[in-house]
This record gives sequence, C-alpha cells and structure tokens, in this order.
Amino acid sequence: MRTLFLLMQSVQKFLWGIPMLLLLLGTHMYFTVKLHFIQRKLPLGIRWSVLPEKEAGTGGISPFSALATALAATIGTGNIIGISTAIAIGGPGAIFWCWITGVLGIATCYAECYLSVRFRVQKADGSYTGGPMYVMEHALHQKSAAIVFALAVVLVSFGMGSSVQSHSIAAAVNEHWTIDPKVIGILLGGLVGIVILGGVDKITKVCTWLVPFMSCFFLGGCLFLVWKNRDVFLETIRLIVAAGGVAGVTVMTGLRIGVARGLFTSEAGLGSIPISAAAAQTKSAYRQSLVSMTGVFWDTVVMCAVTGIAIIGCMIKEPARYLQAADDRLCFLAFENLPFRGSEMLSVSLVLFAFATIIGWSYYGERAVEYLGKGRGIRLYRILYIGSVLIGTILPLEAVWEMSDLFNSLMVLPNVFCLWMLKRYVEWKE
Repeated sequence: MRTLFLLMQSVQKFLWGIPMLLLLLGTHMYFTVKLHFIQRKLPLGIRWSVLPEKEAGTGGISPFSALATALAATIGTGNIIGISTAIAIGGPGAIFWCWITGVLGIATCYAECYLSVRFRVQKADGSYTGGPMYVMEHALHQKSAAIVFALAVVLVSFGMGSSVQSHSIAAAVNEHWTIDPKVIGILLGGLVGIVILGGVDKITKVCTWLVPFMSCFFLGGCLFLVWKNRDVFLETIRLIVAAGGVAGVTVMTGLRIGVARGLFTSEAGLGSIPISAAAAQTKSAYRQSLVSMTGVFWDTVVMCAVTGIAIIGCMIKEPARYLQAADDRLCFLAFENLPFRGSEMLSVSLVLFAFATIIGWSYYGERAVEYLGKGRGIRLYRILYIGSVLIGTILPLEAVWEMSDLFNSLMVLPNVFCLWMLKRYVEWKE
C-alpha cells in the first residue's frame, strides 16, 4: 500500500509540475489574445448575471444560479489557507502572479463555457445538461476522452469536493471547540443530505443564497483589515508588485507558487465551471459565457487579492508576529487584529466555504454520473457522496489529497486538449 501511495505521489507531482503550469498558462494567454482580451467585457458579464435574458426559455436554472453554483464549488478553503500558504512560501510576489493568472484565466473560462453551452443537450423535461464530456463526444467525437473526464469528475467530487472539505470543517470547528469528529461528520452529512437529496433545484437555491452571504461575511473582515492598515496600503501594493517583478530566485518561487495557486483556485481550464454554465436558461452561448467567466474574476481577482492584501498589510505592521508562524496560520494571525473574535470569524468562514464546496461539487458529480449512466445511478451517487463526507472527517487526508490532485489532472488534460482542437468554434462576440 505504501509503495502504491508513493507511486501515485510521484505521478501527480510530475503531472502538476512545470509542464502542467505552462500548459494552462499558455492556454490562458492564447485565448486572451484570440478573444481580443475578452476580460474587458467583465462589466457586461456582471450586469447580465443579475438581469434575466429575454426569451431564454423555461428549462434549466437561471444564469445567476449557474454562476452561484460554480462559485460555491470554486470559492473554498484555498481562498484562505491556500493564499496564506502561498505568501509563506512564495512571498508577497505570489499574490501578484496569482492575480495575473486569474486575469488571464478569465479568457479560458469563457472559451470552455462557450463550447459547453453550444454543444449541450436538452433533456425530456426541457432542461439542459452539458459540460466538457458532451463537447468531447458530440463535437470532438472522442467518447473515450469524455468517459475519462466524467469518471475523473466523479472521483474528484469524492476527494477534493467532499472528503477534503469535511475534514477542513472538522479541523476548523476543533480550532475553538472540542467536538468529536464523528459527531461533526454525522451532523455535516445530515445537512449535506438535506440539500443534495432535494435534487438540482435545492442545490442551486442553497448556492444562490449561500455564496453572496459567505463571500460578504469573509470579505467584510478582510476589508476591515485593509482599512485598519490603510496607512501602509500603498506600501503593501508596492511590495506585492515589486516582489513579483524583481529578478532572481525569489521571484521564480513567487511566480511558481502564485501561478499554481491562481490556476487551482480559479479552476479555469479544469472543466468544472462549464458543467453548471451548460444548465443555464439561455439561448446565447456568448451571453452565458460572459456571465460564467465573472466567477474567475470574483474568486481569484477579488477574493484572493483582497485576502493577500489584508495579510501582507498586517505583516508589514507587525512583522515579528509572523516570523515563526506556520504556513497556514498567517490568515488566522491577521484576523486576530479584528476588534471582536476575529479568529472565530475566520473559522466560521472556513466552515461556510468548505460546506459550499461540498454542495457545489455534488452538482458536478451528479452531472458526470448522469452522463456515464445515461440518467441512472444518481441516487446511489448521492448516498455514496454523503458517505464520503462522513469519512472525510475522520480519515488522514494525505492520501486523499494525492488522489484528488491525480484525478484533477485527468480532468485538465482532456479538457485543455478539447479546447485547443475546437478553438475555431469559440467566438468573442455575439
């Protein structure tokens, strides 16, 4: 078993090494140029995310619900712990490169959502289903790649989507209150079951309510810290930009960590966001793709940037407090500067973010099972998914993380290959 684990670890480290980062970053840059810097249309995408589309039809979910479901799965503990770790390892420059990667990734997100909406399938009840697996089968005519992608989605949902997140919730709760992880797992499994057993409508309704609330709750704390440290705000920005642009070993470390964090946090190129985009009530692939690409903006360009600025500002004011801190503790130390129970507030944010990710990834997993089983097996999947939530609170996570990273690569590789092969279909205007 140990040999198998070491082999799996070696494979995933190779797959997620420099070649994968260059592949994704190169894809982001290509579509940014091809689509005439589609990022300039973010204001239009934000406006359309809250305005109903005329004559959009009745089947499916609203464009905003599709966006909220994608954000629920995307905005997770990586926005807190991941940014803290990135700063600890890569320095302030990691935030600069994370931000740049997020900006470029918006174009790739647009491209993959455009293809998924264009080649989606309408079901008997009038609703739509789609995603990269349908694009691979119907447009690229690569059924084997579609099956590999769909299987990877299911496996990632059990790992990164549920087990990792439920373990994070148990850890966050026990940061302040001593509660048996098994009890946390049972309660969490019950809450997740109430949501996902209610089907797609219940999942999207919870995501539509939860995402704005948890985002504002966490960003409120970060913005308070930015305001509190406003006297060093310009110094913070200069440090982030300078550290990202100075030559040498330090900037290479910051670039590698920042790019990796930006890629993993935004999920642009992973192929997950298009699954929810394809279900939206829309007749325009262009319009829905603009709406969906705003998710990368909110997640990486806004959330990660504000978190990084808040942490680094606190580090400038009190550098001694952070010298010996663990990599994942920087955000906790920063939130202790809030006037009332900042550490507890951060733990609540972690719980909300992780719970949202569990709900969002259950939707992705269901759509993948629906594709593999042609509509069958969804109830069994939901039961197994709830079980993975329970197991995640008590299992050591090292093996789960390694497997999740490996299965992530099995999503990225066919999805990016599909994007390059079908790039001629992606249009930058209606």
